[in-house]
Amino acid sequence: MLSAYFQSYVDRYSAYKGGAWCYEDGCLYRGLELLYKATGEEAWLHGLKTMLDAQILDGPTLKSYSASDYNIDNIQPGRSLLFMHKHTGTQKYLDATHILAAQLENHPRTVSGVYWHKQRYPWQNWLDGLYMAHPFQIEYGQITGNPAMVEDSLRQISTALEVMIDLKTGLYAHAYDEARAQKWADPATGRSAAHWARALGWLAMSLVDVASLVGPAQFQPLETRSKQLFEQILRLRLESGLWLQVIDQPDLCGNYAETSASAMFAYALQRASSLGLVALPMDVVTPLVSHCIQPKATGGFEMVDICEVAGLGEFEGRYRDGSAAYYTTEARVSDDVKGVAPLMMAVAVHQGALTPA
Repeated sequence: MLSAYFQSYVDRYSAYKGGAWCYEDGCLYRGLELLYKATGEEAWLHGLKTMLDAQILDGPTLKSYSASDYNIDNIQPGRSLLFMHKHTGTQKYLDATHILAAQLENHPRTVSGVYWHKQRYPWQNWLDGLYMAHPFQIEYGQITGNPAMVEDSLRQISTALEVMIDLKTGLYAHAYDEARAQKWADPATGRSAAHWARALGWLAMSLVDVASLVGPAQFQPLETRSKQLFEQILRLRLESGLWLQVIDQPDLCGNYAETSASAMFAYALQRASSLGLVALPMDVVTPLVSHCIQPKATGGFEMVDICEVAGLGEFEGRYRDGSAAYYTTEARVSDDVKGVAPLMMAVAVHQGALTPA
């Protein structure tokens, strides 16, 4: 059933932003890459190549990409360019990654040296950005023989986690404002208020991907924090096998079991277990699938209860204040790629042993 659902999803998928280079499509690329690695089925590779090729234009350039936006999200799809270069030997894929590396070379940073989330989010670090930037930067540095890029990424992650940790909960804030200029930022700590599960999901996926890329010796400075985070995530798992939208507040009015974060945690926990970062005493994929994949009235299946989007600050005439209550107000949708792609990743790990990265 799952294979048929994923294939149907790919067949009817429309580029998330009309074909513009974006992380949402990049998540699907990553899901297809991991399914191919796990199963060897050419359909997943064909889907990845078809989608990726459509976004690489002459030059090369990337469709509707602008480096001057300094949007860290735009780095994430570069991992699939690296994979396709390694897998096929085709130079255009590596050439396209140089565009993204050039953005990182000039990307603005906080005083402490961590990439801004976006040009329009100055002095801010978001957990999402740790996934969007650093697995790519590390792998690119390894492939191009630039160890300073690897060391820079590891240092940035450590620095960000140091200021984003909430010692009371053992969890990390969705975002941190070094300037303390945002209304959502605590004036003393700079952190946003609540623990949004998908933000932690991005972090969890970043940590296991980085650990897989660099190996135990280089990952050692992040090991303790990673182990503590994965243990805390396991403690907060619901009896259903899912995790809450606001992960640590079960009594919060309107809180619900959110499936995109749950899929991210299922992926990350499996990989963390294989890396020795957590003891995983249960199957985290089967209960996830049984709850999040539901039959549609019109036939077929869909992935339900995905938070469509959440963020901080002004957006489309609305102020997102980062409170726990705010996260319960965002729309719940079905079949959003930010849920389906992590589910692909989690299922791929469950189905077969993957190469380390």
